[in-house]
Amino acid sequence: MSERMARLVDEQLSVGVDTLVPRDELIAKLVNSEKKGVPLRIKLGIDPSAPHLTLGHSVPLRKMRQFQDLGHTGVLIVGDFTRRIGDPTGRASTRVLMSEADIKRNIETYQEQAYKILDPQRTEIRYNSEWLGILKLEDIINLTAKYTVARMLERDDFSKRYAEGRSISVLEFLYPLTQAYDSVAIRADVELGGADQLFNLLVGRDIQREYGQESQVVLTVPLLLGIDGERAMSQTTGNYVGLNESASEIYGKVLSIPDALIQSYFVFLTDINPDTVNDLSPRDAKRMLARELVTMYHSADAAAEAQEEFDRIHIRHERPTEVPQVSLDRSLVKEDGGVWIIDLLQASGLVESRSQAKRLIQQGGVKINDEKASSPELDIPFHPPVMIQVGKRGFTELV
Repeated sequence: MSERMARLVDEQLSVGVDTLVPRDELIAKLVNSEKKGVPLRIKLGIDPSAPHLTLGHSVPLRKMRQFQDLGHTGVLIVGDFTRRIGDPTGRASTRVLMSEADIKRNIETYQEQAYKILDPQRTEIRYNSEWLGILKLEDIINLTAKYTVARMLERDDFSKRYAEGRSISVLEFLYPLTQAYDSVAIRADVELGGADQLFNLLVGRDIQREYGQESQVVLTVPLLLGIDGERAMSQTTGNYVGLNESASEIYGKVLSIPDALIQSYFVFLTDINPDTVNDLSPRDAKRMLARELVTMYHSADAAAEAQEEFDRIHIRHERPTEVPQVSLDRSLVKEDGGVWIIDLLQASGLVESRSQAKRLIQQGGVKINDEKASSPELDIPFHPPVMIQVGKRGFTELV
């Protein structure tokens, strides 16, 4: 039995994994689970810093689904309590705290997004405020007594900040401890996470032992580079593809990735063998990847429509089949019938600020009625409808 489980780990569960600590314990847990008929509890924490789950989140979610398909239980923990502390991982300074209202707004659609990948029948979605929110001061003191400052300073970002004399709040030391306590509360057998979370996940192993539990196995996956090809996918940097975005947005964003990302995106985001696209041009490989991802998160019909719409706009240079219309406030129209181009862009809803509008015009990213805007000082004669295009995928008609 153990040989069969070893093959399962080596040929399936550890594929695409950055770190597995320790392999032998995972094999033993799988053997024991099958013998007793009790599924393992596979933990993954989600930080509710933003409203979208992204393709970056999908990498550990897909690994959790592998465990679910083997009969195990996925426990998705939304860190609504720990986000109030803020994860200090990789940060050079103390992280700004989030309000409870902002956290609640971000997590409203998490279940819907997660179930695009996970099996609802084998998933528990939990909020760590359930157990962390009721801890008394004596409980917290007891938790902090189970880990030393010296061990905490082994963490790279803490040790660098300490050596450079930059501040580390005691609050930040609580983050890995409270994340570890999540594993105690739900009795995790395996914890999944990104490669940057390795320290936090290993703290969970130590804290579980301190509470008399068997230590979880730690399994981390590589951080997915965002569509800019430079930084890890993040909503903060804007280089992400959201699981809940429209079919056309997913399709267009995937086609924009650098060629160097094609192989890793096939490996980590799809079940397609990347060797099957070796003979394709980068353009055709990206089109296959984009169709596959839209099919996964929408449908095959949506993928075909997204490809047709993309070709209509960017290859045949035609207008989109459907363009949202926005009414322009008459007070913005000057006596000579013109409207300042910055006011037009703000009215369209395609920009977030005047400064962004000016920057996009200067970069050549704005068209008015199919003509590239040359200056942020222009007044545009307003003869509705006026077609506004920002970037490759943003269209609005002002009426």
